[in-house]
Amino acid sequence: MPTIPSATAGLAALAVSVVLLAACGAPTDEEEPTTTETAASDCAKDQLDTFADGVLTVATDDPAYEPWFVDSDPSNGKGYESAVAFAIAEELGFARDEVEWVTMPFNAVVSPGEKKFDFDLNQVSITDQRRKAVDFSSGYYDVRQTVITTKGSPIEGAGSLAELKDAKLGAQVGTTSYVAISEQIQSTQDAAAYDTNDQAVQALENGQIDGIVVDLPTAYYMTAAQLDDGVIVGQLPAASGDVEQFGAVLDKGSPLTTCVSQAVDTLREDGTLDQLAEEWLAQQGAPELS
Repeated sequence: MPTIPSATAGLAALAVSVVLLAACGAPTDEEEPTTTETAASDCAKDQLDTFADGVLTVATDDPAYEPWFVDSDPSNGKGYESAVAFAIAEELGFARDEVEWVTMPFNAVVSPGEKKFDFDLNQVSITDQRRKAVDFSSGYYDVRQTVITTKGSPIEGAGSLAELKDAKLGAQVGTTSYVAISEQIQSTQDAAAYDTNDQAVQALENGQIDGIVVDLPTAYYMTAAQLDDGVIVGQLPAASGDVEQFGAVLDKGSPLTTCVSQAVDTLREDGTLDQLAEEWLAQQGAPELS
């Protein structure tokens, strides 16, 4: 999750172009179908091995925060992740009334063990460590981490990472936001760990920490709706190397992983993810910390 995960606003999923057919010629009736044809057939609705017959079961946490969900009701189609879930479902052939939402805490989603859902959308950043326990789809949101605080705090107006090094910062435990405190900001103080972002907000309001690290869309929500006099300090620089992305979480070895990834790739390529980000994650700029 960000943190309330990656967000997520858009970096991820690679498009693959296949240009060998002209050289190979059209296949004969006796030849095996191409990989693309096989994948398309395998991803037909009636071929999908879903958790419940005829239904696509999608999980997220409770409460479900804006701007990812609206009114903590994932089923209403409002909010970025709710809209993305229904768009994925449509790509897989499921109507809106064939999508069933279930509650699943963040830590349970990324832990080993059988999943009682088809996929989960909960601002979960794709990492190699998590891939050992679960599958991920292609990324549906590209993440930038952000520091927020309240007016009059010691870090209000900070313009660089150096000005944040001695600050007491907190984040939701188990998230890339939490890791960013030590790895990107390189804080001299241990990061304060919280089970939920609500707890981090309360700690900031109580003066127990100087600031919170969250993804940018969550930063806008927190400063606008959850904090009295909340302000955005700035975005952390984009991490070098691979871009952090939010991905749908599936059971390890799930037969649906490839199909969900193909659906996400299609939504990225046809502009749907950008359109949904514009609708639900439209933001005014936040300064980048040097």
